[in-house]
Amino acid sequence: MNKPLPVAIGHSACPHDCPSTCALDVEILENRTIGRVRGAAANDYTAGVICAKVARYAERIHHPDRLITPRQRVGAKGEGGWREIAWDDALDLVAEQFVKAEARHGTEAVWPYQYAGTMGLVQRDGIHRLRHAKRYSGQFDSICTNMAWTGWFVGAGAMRGADPRELSKSDCIVIWGTNAVATQVNVMTHAAKARKERGAKIVVIDIYDNATMKQADMALKLRPGTDAAVACALMHIAFRDGTADRDYLARYTDDPAGLEAHLATRTPEWAAAITGLDVADIEAFAALVGRTPRSYFRLGYGFTRQRNGAVAMHAAMSVPAVYGHWRHEGGGAFHSNSDIFGLDKSEIMGAADRDPSIRYLDQSRIGAVLTGDADALAGGPPVAAMLIQNTNPANVCPEQRLVRQGLLRNDLFTCVHEQFMTDTAQIADLVLPATMFLEHDDIYRGGGQNHIVLGPKLVDPPETVRTNHFVIEELAKRLGVADHPGFGLDERTLIDNMLKAAGDTEGFEGLQRERWIDRQPPFEEAHFLNGYAWPDGKFRFKPDWTGGQAPNRPPDSMGPQGPVAGLPEFPDHVTLIETVDDAHPYRLATSPARQFLNSTFAETRGSRSREGAPELLVHPEDALRESLGDGEIVTIGNSRGSVRLPVKVSDTVKPGVLIHEGLWANADFLDGEGINVLTGADPVAPFGGAAFHDNRVWLRTARA
Repeated sequence: MNKPLPVAIGHSACPHDCPSTCALDVEILENRTIGRVRGAAANDYTAGVICAKVARYAERIHHPDRLITPRQRVGAKGEGGWREIAWDDALDLVAEQFVKAEARHGTEAVWPYQYAGTMGLVQRDGIHRLRHAKRYSGQFDSICTNMAWTGWFVGAGAMRGADPRELSKSDCIVIWGTNAVATQVNVMTHAAKARKERGAKIVVIDIYDNATMKQADMALKLRPGTDAAVACALMHIAFRDGTADRDYLARYTDDPAGLEAHLATRTPEWAAAITGLDVADIEAFAALVGRTPRSYFRLGYGFTRQRNGAVAMHAAMSVPAVYGHWRHEGGGAFHSNSDIFGLDKSEIMGAADRDPSIRYLDQSRIGAVLTGDADALAGGPPVAAMLIQNTNPANVCPEQRLVRQGLLRNDLFTCVHEQFMTDTAQIADLVLPATMFLEHDDIYRGGGQNHIVLGPKLVDPPETVRTNHFVIEELAKRLGVADHPGFGLDERTLIDNMLKAAGDTEGFEGLQRERWIDRQPPFEEAHFLNGYAWPDGKFRFKPDWTGGQAPNRPPDSMGPQGPVAGLPEFPDHVTLIETVDDAHPYRLATSPARQFLNSTFAETRGSRSREGAPELLVHPEDALRESLGDGEIVTIGNSRGSVRLPVKVSDTVKPGVLIHEGLWANADFLDGEGINVLTGADPVAPFGGAAFHDNRVWLRTARA
């Protein structure tokens, strides 16, 4: 009988693009093998709970299809021909192609392209060090947070809020526009504690009956892109019924009288007509938060991924200001703590070399950039060479057909540094195998919580797999910039320097011993009871949509984005969304799947088996009108393209609304094209972003 391997427990942090940034306890079976992954019980936000997909991480790190050796394309792009290539030869090739691109078109012809496949500050952001040292094209990171962060910031002036652990001390928890069961499981941990210990009511606002809606005491299912109308009706009722906290409004907000006058016509009946909710449900919701001082609004990203998303966030966060919920522990609102951590990444990113005259390219508009759109190229040269780390644009980016068309250009050299043969890797010229988070040192900060968490190396990677940091350092040597600021330091030194600069005098060793640092501000600061982060200390019901700062404002060379003239003076519903018409009678949202995280985990057996296959949720009324049954194949499309999917008839969606949960690999679809064929890359006002859940489409059957 084989003896069981001895188990050691290592401590780390989840690296994935989720606000929870869970602290982890990892079973180490031997120097290259892990067992079970658990949430750290000692961390008072993670509280011992993690999502099932990360708990099964051994499936991913030990996957038989994991990339192990560098591969160079043989034959035409996308045909699937590869040969193994040695690491030194591969890196020499990248440097050679970058030098050739620079010689033809100048340094801006090289575009290092990255995002959030890992949220570790060293392995994610080191690519900028090479970018700045070589004067390669900059990247405007628009794809994920911009609408949500902008909407919050124009009201509060800072990216912080009520301690997320206060959820457990609330009497009413409003989970707005986020399927927390699938995407932020710890929100539900603390909400369930409040329900059990305090009898708290959980209200969920979303566009379909997802897993979080099914746990709600009050579930409000509205039409996509209409969240601001609900918020306006709540505030109208507060003024109408005398539940508005007028003392708080006078002390902490900019123009409560103007807001009240503006909202006079934003009645529950007005909101019901826009949202599809019943007037009685809106009234009941307002009554609940009106009589519950400890009402906590947990505002997600999903409801902001509309063309009016920044407006929706600002309207939703205005509600607790009208009711004065901010006064109370367990009350107020929270979206992101991204301002609180105090970590300066300048050395990691090589900020000393940054030249503001270098053009920036919009990450979300990669399709337009790579197909030569002059506006997207900011009047500069074509992109002739790319290094792609931590993202899978051929699958996750909008306007997928344009993205693939651009990546398949014969005059574009693309190197992808990846863990699996993703959709992007499959059409690259060179693919380099990347480490996973347990195989390298890094540091993490949790926007959805309050901790800085260390992720030290716990196991050795396969011998032929390399870190992001290694690739950047080696390319710097070959490209003649290894003597520039930030280069020549290992990961631990970069982390140590950053921590000590932030006042943590013991640096890496101290954090390794303590495992995490709690950066949550004091109650008065987190709840803005010392004033909001504007010069006058007032919450802004009347935001300066384009004149002020923002957490991710585009560079001055790009300026405000999208139809800024349509942004409202006060919180309001604005129809900047893609509204239905005779040719496009349905609204489509591309919501996250529980077992995937963006395109990550779509390769693991456990996640795939639990998700099943790509499908389209269709309301029974629409199915009856279209004569559809479960499993029937339909085509949905718009001006950007079309996708075929099997139907699942379900009353979890509203009539006229279609939901596809993903992201599935493109090859999992019937025609080899993914759902982002249908999503648009036009920038959202005022500072850009991709409106993934805001698509009007037609639907056709094979019989049509």
